[in-house]
Amino acid sequence: MKTQFCKVNAYPILMICGLITIICLGCGLGGSEDSIEAEESVSTTSAFDSGILPSGLNPPNGAAYDDVFFQEYGTNPFIDTEDDNLSTFGMDVDTASYSVTRRYLRDGHLPPREAVRVEEFVNSFDYRYTPPSDDAFSVNIESAATPYGENERYQLVRIGIQGRVVSDENRKDATLTFVIDVSGSMAMENRLGLVKRSLTLLVEQLRQGDKVAIVVYGTNARIVLPHTGIAARAEILDAINALEPEGATNAEEGLKVGYRLALRNAEVGRINRIILCSDGVANVGETGADAILKNIRAYVEEGITLTTVGFGMGNFNDILMEQLANNGNGSYAYVDNLNEAKRVFVENLTGTLQIIAKDAKVQVEFNPQNVSRYRLLGYENRSLADEDFRNDDVDAGEIGSGHSVTALYEIKLHEGASGHLAKVSIRYEDPDTYNVSEISRDISSTELKRTFEEASLQFQLAASVAEFAEILRESYWAQAGSLDIVLQNIEEIRTNFANEQVEELVSMLHQSIRLKTTDSIERL
Repeated sequence: MKTQFCKVNAYPILMICGLITIICLGCGLGGSEDSIEAEESVSTTSAFDSGILPSGLNPPNGAAYDDVFFQEYGTNPFIDTEDDNLSTFGMDVDTASYSVTRRYLRDGHLPPREAVRVEEFVNSFDYRYTPPSDDAFSVNIESAATPYGENERYQLVRIGIQGRVVSDENRKDATLTFVIDVSGSMAMENRLGLVKRSLTLLVEQLRQGDKVAIVVYGTNARIVLPHTGIAARAEILDAINALEPEGATNAEEGLKVGYRLALRNAEVGRINRIILCSDGVANVGETGADAILKNIRAYVEEGITLTTVGFGMGNFNDILMEQLANNGNGSYAYVDNLNEAKRVFVENLTGTLQIIAKDAKVQVEFNPQNVSRYRLLGYENRSLADEDFRNDDVDAGEIGSGHSVTALYEIKLHEGASGHLAKVSIRYEDPDTYNVSEISRDISSTELKRTFEEASLQFQLAASVAEFAEILRESYWAQAGSLDIVLQNIEEIRTNFANEQVEELVSMLHQSIRLKTTDSIERL
């Protein structure tokens, strides 16, 4: 059992305990749709209505936006293999941190370090891993020295896990419940306006057999549209386009109505999913994140899954949106522009909707005879106890069709290391049969590349993206890191990708360098 190193920021914890006002789902799970709406329409007075914010929650000094909340999860340390040669974590396909950072940079600000999650940067890119043939996953290994390591005895190991692809034609029919924040804080084009355009893209991709319902919440929650077949697409789009901002933010009530409606209309053999669109901040209703997450789990056990999609900046709660998705057997994305909406709701629609594996975990067993120490880059908030790898009651990650997960380990080899370095094991549950499977892949010293240039372009991209994140979050292990070197390495491979996302990465690096230079001058 390894010691967990996690530095926790008290400010977000206060926010979780005192500001988040969401979901008390302890009420009964049944009832008709009409009774649900009637029961949930009780008027509530809020701090928003009175213009008073809860005390003790002023934004941090120097923050780019007011009332933006992120969690500090610390940074994984190097661990000596003679102390603990096992590393275990739950898979994660969230990408919100990268999109949030893009938004900060576009607005002329460096992101707060706690907003940067390395794994979400790395998992935002497609590394073209070999797909599985029979299993739910393939395991792709590559290792090389990098210009970001301490010396030549340090290697970066990339573990690329590729999920099975379910074609759009073969995915299950979907029963979707949109839960949409229409409170006053959403009254901006890049909030409710972008929500409407994003959901329009999603609805345009749906097919015969799919159903959509719409629940909105401001001061109160109500059902705007009961579950309606996609044959009435125009009616669904009209309901989305008619949404207008109203009142305070009663997210508790919105999710309560949404979950109860989703459960009442859930069907075996279909995708039963809630899609929450919000800035994540609430100011009406029951408080207490622990109770919120506990009550969400009751619905998850009934097969209702949750995708959270964040919008806006300023009055934005990243902590809640991430934790809701983690505990709702879903994923968390942040949409800052229409291109990101297309990625989530058009290009990756089947992956967003259909799960191919539940409670997916990874365990890496290092060989102490060849590896002296190791460090996992990111996944700080996905760490699992080593003994829980085969404990199937422990919640882990849910992976959608075609999703890939990349984990990067920095390892230090013993001098003259040769032969077996490590074993990678993946354990997951089939969402249809409930059978638990485990697959493994060995890592050998014969797979090591001597230089960074010998590694594949995709490996070089992943390593550079990770270093970008490490520098932005001011990691102890990147104190000597240089964004100029990262940019130089990306510039050398960018033409090989001819990829809009890589071009965007170059722009983000240029902007980060400018902002860091300005910040350094202002500190003089």
